[in-house]
Amino acid sequence: MKKHRSAGVRVDAMLEDLRTLVEVESPSRDLKALDASARAVAAIVESRLGGQATLVESPAGPHVHWSGGGEPRVLVLGHHDTVFPLGTLERRPFRVADGQATGPGVFDMLGGLVQAVHGLAALDDLSGVEILVTADEEVGSASSRALIEERARACGAVLVFEGAADGGGLKTGRKGCGTFQVLVKGRASHAGLEPAAGVNALVEAAHQVLVVAALSRPEAGTTVTPTVASAGTSDNVVPAEATVYVDVRVESAGEQERVEAGFAALVPHLAEAEIEVRGSVGRPPMPDSASAELFAMARRLLPGIEGKAVGGGSDGNFTAALGVPTLDGLGAVGGGAHADHEYIVVGAMAERAHLVTGLVNTIRATRAT
Repeated sequence: MKKHRSAGVRVDAMLEDLRTLVEVESPSRDLKALDASARAVAAIVESRLGGQATLVESPAGPHVHWSGGGEPRVLVLGHHDTVFPLGTLERRPFRVADGQATGPGVFDMLGGLVQAVHGLAALDDLSGVEILVTADEEVGSASSRALIEERARACGAVLVFEGAADGGGLKTGRKGCGTFQVLVKGRASHAGLEPAAGVNALVEAAHQVLVVAALSRPEAGTTVTPTVASAGTSDNVVPAEATVYVDVRVESAGEQERVEAGFAALVPHLAEAEIEVRGSVGRPPMPDSASAELFAMARRLLPGIEGKAVGGGSDGNFTAALGVPTLDGLGAVGGGAHADHEYIVVGAMAERAHLVTGLVNTIRATRAT
């Protein structure tokens, strides 16, 4: 798509668009809110870049897809869902003060979306560029993964606009991550009259927590962390059921296989107790090698910028696992993701938008040779 005139990067215009997105609250799984949010994203994309954005309906809400036409060469990837429930905006409205913009979702990742769009708007030619903004990244990307992988394969390079690493660095590697559930079934009985007649699901769960936690290998970058547990119905009843949630992070495919095998091998410690395991490492590890080519381009455009491997996952894990070059953390510089003190640094917005412009031009030139 040829543009008659490219638009310069203006921070005031970026803040205007950021306010628009923040003020359309978009908690994951709230389909009505996500529909409004997707339409707001699409309107900004169309206003700044021209063309038409398509809403791709899904059980998790609409994903937004836009193409500049021509042969696909680079995919700009992000999400418009946030972790904050409706009503957060009333308590914590969008605000710009002391060099920071604050409000629900500014860092994860609405600021990054705005920077990406404005960086693309500075291009004279949008051919080969695609944008995909999904509705369910914060809850695992179950409805968007296939679409993400399809467009990543078609484009051959992926730029992910999640918030920057600490200090403004790019995210060159990510751990694989997933959540497991250990479901324990026992048998209820009166805790005072006949405790031995029951099968205590809470006691069984305690045994399983110790076994699961022992799967951690910090020296290999693997953490297996029980995080939430529930059991029982009353303080005088032997609990018949218990559930344990476990957060898993791994740096390598080998560790992913080992941990998943460990969960599959869990067996009851108490006679007559039963165990069911659900879950997996849903986001595969993103190795540093996946970002090497694109990070080298970024370093030439912005000398001194650092690359960091981080523990959190993103949709970049999926694209990297396909072997598609992927660079993450291109979004806003700031911090406080998922917290009340979430913020972005206004003074860094223009530089990050210009980095988008330069990367897209470099990728297209490289792919054309």
